[in-house]
Amino acid sequence: MAAGALEDTMHVNSDVMSKDGDSGGTLAVPRHVGIIMDGNGRWARARGLPRGEGHRRGVQTVREIVQHAGRLGISYLTLFSFSSENWNRPVEEVGELLSLLRFFIRRDLMELHKSGVRVRVIGSRDRLPDDIKRLLEDAEALTAQNPGMTLVVAFNYGSRAELVEAARSLAQDAVDGRIRPEDIDEATFESRLLTRDIPDPDLIIRTSGEQRLSNFLLWQAAYAEFVFVDTLWPDFNAAHFDDALRQFRNRERRFGGLGTGAKR
Repeated sequence: MAAGALEDTMHVNSDVMSKDGDSGGTLAVPRHVGIIMDGNGRWARARGLPRGEGHRRGVQTVREIVQHAGRLGISYLTLFSFSSENWNRPVEEVGELLSLLRFFIRRDLMELHKSGVRVRVIGSRDRLPDDIKRLLEDAEALTAQNPGMTLVVAFNYGSRAELVEAARSLAQDAVDGRIRPEDIDEATFESRLLTRDIPDPDLIIRTSGEQRLSNFLLWQAAYAEFVFVDTLWPDFNAAHFDDALRQFRNRERRFGGLGTGAKR
């Protein structure tokens, strides 16, 4: 587990609301939360709107959840915003998603920077337009030293491709004599992943009622807790996020052991 010991996955923020809604309470929050943002298209279809309207409304939800997670003291928030398989969608929809990424960075980057958020982007950039590549590079460079929450944007990301690339890198090093096969362990493998300097997720939330990972953080999610929410992403809000955290705190994380019998 890249995050280290169990106690490192939880911390307490005394500045947030308690479970009963009274200020001054304490609330244990996971260190790293990942979200599979699903349901934009269904949200639009249910309202007789183009799919693009669902994606636009989903961006508003992103803003709300990023702000809320930062207030709660979440250290890492990873959003699965564009899968490497999403290129198979209609050209018009892919273009809309790329345009929304441009819009989000240009509109929200400075506010994120002022809030101390550090932006990281994981995923292949090979097929991305040059202007988007520059926007992503600029966002990471501008916020690299920020001390607040790390917002990890998984864009054009696919976990299987990430694992294959890590294996290929190690295989090439073995062929070149830079590493012995018997010296390759989990830590060595993790050092070749896109998330090598990011702790494993403690909690993964998926909206829309679907219950699958969809090629998201397959290696990193080995010991994550999962919360599946029926709500479509454009309707997801801070209250839904808090409910997912409550479910997380009521679970016992054993990491392959027998556990202590205590709920976290």
